[in-house]
Amino acid sequence: MRLLFLSFLLLTGICTRGQTGFQQPFDVCAVTGSTTIFDLNNHRWLITDRADAISGTQPASTFKIINLLIALETGVIRDEQEIIKWPGHTDTTLYGYRPDIYRDMSVKEAFEVSAGWVFIELAKRIGRKKYQYYLNRCHYGNGNLTEKGTDFWNFGAFAISPRNQVTFLVNVYKEQVPFSKRNLAILKNVMITETNDHYTIRSKTGWTRIAGKNIGWWTGYVTTGGNVYFFATRILNNQAEHNPNFGNCRKTITRHFLHQLGALPE
Repeated sequence: MRLLFLSFLLLTGICTRGQTGFQQPFDVCAVTGSTTIFDLNNHRWLITDRADAISGTQPASTFKIINLLIALETGVIRDEQEIIKWPGHTDTTLYGYRPDIYRDMSVKEAFEVSAGWVFIELAKRIGRKKYQYYLNRCHYGNGNLTEKGTDFWNFGAFAISPRNQVTFLVNVYKEQVPFSKRNLAILKNVMITETNDHYTIRSKTGWTRIAGKNIGWWTGYVTTGGNVYFFATRILNNQAEHNPNFGNCRKTITRHFLHQLGALPE
């Protein structure tokens, strides 16, 4: 099947839904959504659903990627090792009950375990004007910060599409964003989630619940064999439809297509 994918990419420069096997991983997981992948060396896109790929939703915890950069660039934190004091409370209705993260924590660990309260504390220090400035300069999301709560990346009108996520990551990799080389290097180190002799994955997951729906993300990029593959998978389902594999499916679906492109070994 890999030859099918690669030959189609070479002929058209873009691969879209309707080709062999594109819908199957989503059906197996009982979710809707899409995967968007950009092959840097060959300048090729794989997009499983073009309409979904340009449709915006809340980025959830994938926003921690740009949030960390903004916190560093504005001087809100010195580096990723800075300890953020536990404020003593969080909304367990919105964010679930996770007692293991209710303690003082470094920003690096908060990124890795997705401790949302840490980044909410950082957001209070950053302020909306600085967010608007950097989001606009990075062309990240729709720029709508009208949500009154601090956590606009999980709730409210702020939204980003899978394709926008990928283009932002490409610009981060190329260092074509308004952040210092030092701060970009910190981010790239913090983002490492898997590495071995064959490839390195830098990534962030995200999950929020809006209007009775689960919205799950996995975004990042794979460096392997002298090439880089950038990806964004977003999946959705109804909260009423209990799906214990929802979280895992963000990654299994993405890996399916990365395998097909040769970005990850079988």
